[in-house]
Amino acid sequence: MKRILIIDDEKDLCTIIKHFLIKKNCDVDIAHSLSEGYHKLRLRKPDILLLDNNLPDGKGWLAAVEIKRKYPNISITLISAYRDKALCNYDLKEFNILEKPVSLSSIEQYI
Repeated sequence: MKRILIIDDEKDLCTIIKHFLIKKNCDVDIAHSLSEGYHKLRLRKPDILLLDNNLPDGKGWLAAVEIKRKYPNISITLISAYRDKALCNYDLKEFNILEKPVSLSSIEQYI
């Protein structure tokens, strides 16, 4: 069973994705801020991270580089409503990228 962590401040979106992934036989946890996400990363050590960029306490995509360094085996998919603008600010070659609104089928291809 794959362990997945979703870090996104959009609670409704997280709930929809979580229920979809549970039906795909995944163990899913949610965090709504980077600080909560870091805590759950340490505790749960997920296989997959779905990470929003604009979070209440920082930029998720900037944190992705640090997370990947600390957890090199984690697969990270970055999610944002502002993909083109966000891409200009980060070196994101090693990450999957999805633009909001995301479809469940697009998420499924990265699990």
